[in-house]
Amino acid sequence: MSSPSKRREMDLMKLMMSDYKVEMINDGMQEFYVHFHGPSDSPYHGGVWRIRVELPDAYPYKSPSIGFINKIYHPNVDEMSGSVCLDVINQTWSPMFDLVNVFEVFLPQLLLYPNPSDPLNGEAAALMMRDRASYEQRVKEYCEKYAKAEDVGAAPEEASSDEEMSEAGYDSSDDAVAGPVDP
Repeated sequence: MSSPSKRREMDLMKLMMSDYKVEMINDGMQEFYVHFHGPSDSPYHGGVWRIRVELPDAYPYKSPSIGFINKIYHPNVDEMSGSVCLDVINQTWSPMFDLVNVFEVFLPQLLLYPNPSDPLNGEAAALMMRDRASYEQRVKEYCEKYAKAEDVGAAPEEASSDEEMSEAGYDSSDDAVAGPVDP
C-alpha cells in the first residue's frame, strides 16, 4: 500500500499529464488551481473556471476541498465564496477516486444536474425551479461576464479580440508594457 504523500504525488502528476492546466500554489503539492471548462450541452459550455483544490494530509482517504475562484451561477455553489456543495466529494469520497475523476466526472455532473433542493445559492435554486429558461440565461450571462478564458489567466493570443482583453480589466505596469530597452 502506498503512502498518502506518494498517492497525492501520483494523482497530481496524472492530472497534470491530462488536458487540464494546473498551477501550483507555493512549493507543496497540497494546493493548486486547475482550469476547468464547462461541459458541452449545458448552459455552462464555453465557460472556463479557475478551481482551487486543497488536498488534506489524509488524501486520498479524505476528500479534496474544491472551490470556484471566478463566479459561477449555480444552486450548489456559494456565489460569494465559491464553495461547492457536492455530496460525492464531501460525503461519499472513496480512495478509489482520484483528481482526474473530480474534473472529468464530479464537476461536470454537478453542472449538468444541479440539485436545487440542497442549495448554497438560494436565488439560483429558486430561479431554476420557477423558470428554467431564465435560469439558463443567467448562467450564460455569468459565463460571459466571469468565465472567459482570459479571466483565468489564458495567454493573450487565446482571447478573441483586443477589445475583450481591455474589458477584462487587464492590469499592467509601465515596465511590463514596454519590456527592456534595446541597446
